[in-house]
Amino acid sequence: MNAPQTFEGWQVWDLVQRLGGQLRITGGLGGGAVIGWDMAAALQLGAALGLSPLCLAELLPPIEAVMVRKISEEMQAGSGLT
Repeated sequence: MNAPQTFEGWQVWDLVQRLGGQLRITGGLGGGAVIGWDMAAALQLGAALGLSPLCLAELLPPIEAVMVRKISEEMQAGSGLT
């Protein structure tokens, strides 16, 4: 249902899998929240992989929004704040 439908979509999804260490986090120890990816690093990695900047600009932000929402939900569930 949510699988990429185009070759470019698959390329961006592959890039997303590589971005695990490129998170932007706010707050201090134990109180941080994920606020997104380091988009500069994401775009540079995409360029290094030969991906279309247009595809990255179109596809990364909505994927990032879902990632942030899901991580936030998991963090709240783990802390009992739901």
